[in-house]
Amino acid sequence: MLLNRVCGIFIHDVMDTNYLAVLKLLLVGILVNSWMTRGLSATENINVESVPRRPSVALCNETQLLWEMEVCGEGFKREMAYVDPQNWCNLTHFISEYHVFSLCTETNAGRINCYWPNPLVESYIIRIHKHFFSNCTLERVILVDPPDDTLTILILIPVFLTLAMIALVVWCSKRSDILA
Repeated sequence: MLLNRVCGIFIHDVMDTNYLAVLKLLLVGILVNSWMTRGLSATENINVESVPRRPSVALCNETQLLWEMEVCGEGFKREMAYVDPQNWCNLTHFISEYHVFSLCTETNAGRINCYWPNPLVESYIIRIHKHFFSNCTLERVILVDPPDDTLTILILIPVFLTLAMIALVVWCSKRSDILA
């Protein structure tokens, strides 16, 4: 009878309303978790035929790309023949021809599924540049010293600022001794 009474008290205390609420929450959490994981990993419900396939990506045909670059380059060379070689370094004389050349290379590369610019296109453009624009480097810039008045001012300003900062530090250190 004592055991019955002790068990009855124990069961009564354990079955408190807070304990039941926690137990219900735990059960609901387990159910929700299992439903969510079943929904996320439901591979048995996937219909393989309904999944759209990615279109196959065409590879870049490098041989055709080189041929197309030659075609663009020949058109550019033909147009540059009308420009006086003395004006080859002045962009205003051939900007429209260069734009057409650049647009041709970009369009043809995209048409044959090659990205632009790529190493093949870049190397071809560099060859075109070497052919037409290799002598367009600017003359070496000659550096000269500024006039003496300017040079004197540029030297004296940091010197006077340094002296002023030293004087300010010394003055403040003497003032702090008096104020302390």
